[in-house]
Amino acid sequence: MLTDIEIAQSAKMQPITAIAEAAGIPVDCLEPYGKYKAKINLGDIPADFDKKGKLVLVTAITPTPAGEGKTTTTIGLADGMKKIGKNVMVALREPSLGPVFGIKGGAAGGGYAQVVPMEDINLHFTGDFHAIGAANNLLAAMLDNHIYQGNSLNIDPRRITWKRCVDMNDRQLRFVTDGLGGRINGVPREDGYDITVASEIMAVLCLSTSITDLKERLSRIIVGYTYDEKPVTAGELKAAGAMAALLKDAIKPNLVQTLEGTPALVHGGPFANIAHGCNSVMATKLAMRLGDYAITEAGFGADLGAEKFLDIKCRYAGIAPSAAVIVATIRALKMHGGVPKTELGTENLEALEKGIPNLLRHVSNIKDVYKIPSVVAVNRFPTDTDAEIELVINKCKELGVNVVLSTVWAEGGNGGIELAKEVVRLCEQPNDNFTFAYELDGSIESKIEAIVKKIYRGAGISILPAAKKQIDMLTNLGYSSLPVCVAKTQYSFSDDPTKIGAPENFTVTIKNIKISAGAGFIVVLTGDIMTMPGLPKVPAAERIDVDEAGVITGLF
Repeated sequence: MLTDIEIAQSAKMQPITAIAEAAGIPVDCLEPYGKYKAKINLGDIPADFDKKGKLVLVTAITPTPAGEGKTTTTIGLADGMKKIGKNVMVALREPSLGPVFGIKGGAAGGGYAQVVPMEDINLHFTGDFHAIGAANNLLAAMLDNHIYQGNSLNIDPRRITWKRCVDMNDRQLRFVTDGLGGRINGVPREDGYDITVASEIMAVLCLSTSITDLKERLSRIIVGYTYDEKPVTAGELKAAGAMAALLKDAIKPNLVQTLEGTPALVHGGPFANIAHGCNSVMATKLAMRLGDYAITEAGFGADLGAEKFLDIKCRYAGIAPSAAVIVATIRALKMHGGVPKTELGTENLEALEKGIPNLLRHVSNIKDVYKIPSVVAVNRFPTDTDAEIELVINKCKELGVNVVLSTVWAEGGNGGIELAKEVVRLCEQPNDNFTFAYELDGSIESKIEAIVKKIYRGAGISILPAAKKQIDMLTNLGYSSLPVCVAKTQYSFSDDPTKIGAPENFTVTIKNIKISAGAGFIVVLTGDIMTMPGLPKVPAAERIDVDEAGVITGLF
């Protein structure tokens, strides 16, 4: 059996100019990065590109080590739509180097449903993440330099909230002390690093609609507080212009292709457990302008990525999905029912029935909370039995949602034709019922509680004293009307990763609250969530290599 990278390397890619032409993108708008990838200069897109295609959101059940295949399904669905003659665009997130070298893998799909060039997309790509890291760390450098040069803004070094970042899983950098070595080497203080995708710069870039909007958002970023507890912004440090200059190319969406030549925009940030986990607004809107159907995804389970996509991104961008796809596997549902990973290939209807409530809760949230027409895509494995599939179909029918089997990993677009037909059927139904999980005029506490009760189905929240103090401060500063971005484990509806399936009567503990004023949301940290992951005992990096011809091996 071929590996993902072997499948990708054996594909015959079309020149990116041909992909652009098929998508209706004028060649003058392209800024090629080699033969097979390019950036799109939106400023050169003609004004008459004003149509608005149907938006389809692909999300998933709570992830497990068995895998679900959300990105693979997204790509295969787009290829399936192309097979049935639809004008379709894909809008995906860019992979972070952290998971690529760690344990989770990249974000270019798998099997015969991938975007290519897969190695480039997973490793550096067009340099967007490096630009984001540079802008983030420029702000950190200007902040510390301001303090060193006299601190005219009266910044309290003990109340600096801005961290440096690097796009790598490096637990050693979570907490550091810097500025050591005497006066000429800076001001000693406690510091730390986030992984680049957790940087507010990533969220700012993904939610910006233009260079002007980008600069305004960068200016609003809060880096810390003064001795008299007033917020200090990047604008006050005069950093926004230089940061935007570093991001001037990164803000342009990237164009690539699927294995079957479907145009794909890959742009912006993953990690919906610690960030908002969606690709850029600019890429999504461009996909809707170019295609009759725009297929996009949001990170991890629907309680994380989809919730943030709908309550944050859609709210700010003024868009709404016409349909949603909830991806599941029989294997993963059996894990939610208590089956160990080593026994997933054996039929087990009892365990499956115990695990299905996880899927049904996600389905109910999309259908009943957000009022979006939806379909369940079961990413089929050879070990799945007819009885197991029938059980999932019957349980979903009780909620009025259809189930479609997807075999896109093995068959590419041909394996996504039935799913494509069902998605088109859903999109053609009139639906103006989309609603958010909460309104913005409530308190910060009420918005967090709405997510916990409506989406996670928990009993409520417990706010620790330090977090309560932060809520009060942000409320007094006038930020209570912003949406909230909950950072929690991706492995459970609760904040406890061991509570798999569909737990009930749990309380979510709110440990920390911080403001992302540039992005325009309040970050709510729960459980033991970390914004700088670590590498596993045997990282994927140990298997990756390159030969004299520059051919990469071991990349999934």
